[in-house]
Amino acid sequence: MTKLTLVSHELCPFVQRAAIALEEKGVAFERINVDLANKPDWFLKISPLGKVPLLKVGDAVIFESAVILEYLEETQPNPLHPADALKRAEHRAWMEFGSSILMDLWNFYTATDEAAFQAKATLLTEKFERLEQRLGDGLYFEGARFSLVDAVFGPVFRYFDTFDRIADFGMLANKPKIAAWRRVLAERPSIVRAVKPDYPERLRQFLQTRNSRLSHLMMKQAA
Repeated sequence: MTKLTLVSHELCPFVQRAAIALEEKGVAFERINVDLANKPDWFLKISPLGKVPLLKVGDAVIFESAVILEYLEETQPNPLHPADALKRAEHRAWMEFGSSILMDLWNFYTATDEAAFQAKATLLTEKFERLEQRLGDGLYFEGARFSLVDAVFGPVFRYFDTFDRIADFGMLANKPKIAAWRRVLAERPSIVRAVKPDYPERLRQFLQTRNSRLSHLMMKQAA
């Protein structure tokens, strides 16, 4: 079999979704972490955008998490997309919705003034409300079967394990379906193992260095 290597960063949620998919498919792979603040030359030579994740397939390199996930769907066992083409397209759309939430979260935790901070919290609240309306009554996004949409949202909800220890921002409040989904995803072995045990502390340290509205709240909390 061709060797698969996931080039990674310990905090990147886009890397996590690739690691989750690989484990769900039962595929052996090596994981190499890169310091994105001090990118090595070998990494810059193979990463056109200077970002992670990368998936090395033998000597070939695939970049962008959505492309990596689709490649794994096409080449590896245990499909995580629905068989129906229309349902598959819907899942891809919700995966993009999850990616947009990740970008909103980045803007939330890097916002330097109160107005931008609150505006992003409001936007995220509205997006999670739309997601609440889409969810059914099953364990996962599409009922009883784990899918790539779940692989995308596991890392999204992981942020809130840290946010909830800082303050109640209300973004997930009064959303019982999301609350139940979040609990199930937090216990899924592939999602648990997508990060190291010290991830929460690493994320906290990362957030504290942002010189943002959120980092100022964290400093007040620690005082």
